[in-house]
Amino acid sequence: MPMGKTAHRKAKALTLRAVQDCVDFTLDGRRRLDLSLKDITAVPKCVQKLFGMNELDLSRNLLRKIPDFIEHFVSITVLDLHSNYLEELPVSIGHLQALKVLNLCNNRLTSLPGELGLLTNLHILNLGLNQLTALPGTVGNLKELRQLGLSDNLFTCVPSCLEKLKKLERLNIDRNPLLTLQTPGHKIAVAADSFYMVRESLLCEKCLDKCRTQREKMENTEDFWN
Repeated sequence: MPMGKTAHRKAKALTLRAVQDCVDFTLDGRRRLDLSLKDITAVPKCVQKLFGMNELDLSRNLLRKIPDFIEHFVSITVLDLHSNYLEELPVSIGHLQALKVLNLCNNRLTSLPGELGLLTNLHILNLGLNQLTALPGTVGNLKELRQLGLSDNLFTCVPSCLEKLKKLERLNIDRNPLLTLQTPGHKIAVAADSFYMVRESLLCEKCLDKCRTQREKMENTEDFWN
């Protein structure tokens, strides 16, 4: 659930002029539409007139749904939707194939559409603080993905589709009820307070030694139970 929000907050309506006033430029000249913290419960239809944006920020609002007309924003490379009340994503999200950063942290997502796998230019995907138990297998098609945030969800194991992500450098799956040990008729669940995955090439020798030692301890524990 989004932090610091109350149900009695009154929704605001934004005119086209008000939306246009929220357009600015990044230091590298990219057009950015910042509609964060506007207390809106729906994306204003007039936003469609600004489909040529490079970045779109709709974070920290009261949104429960992303309209299908989002598919017209084919030029955006950054889409920030964190801290809303989203329960699902439209399949039209798959049309945003220029996206490099997608932030869906702190919503109410319980599942994701398979069309997410069409975002083949995505570098960063943040899905933390939701209610996900699994990822669609098509996530394995995100060949350019470098960072993936899955913390504070309901995963009981690391999704197998992540094995296909050869460029993945960092995985955050903290605070999920991961099942780490299995015995005949029993599964022992633990909450992962600190679980990261990084490529070996990014670790120094000292860190590699520490990882090898920890891995040996885990293997010894598994041998005990087997």
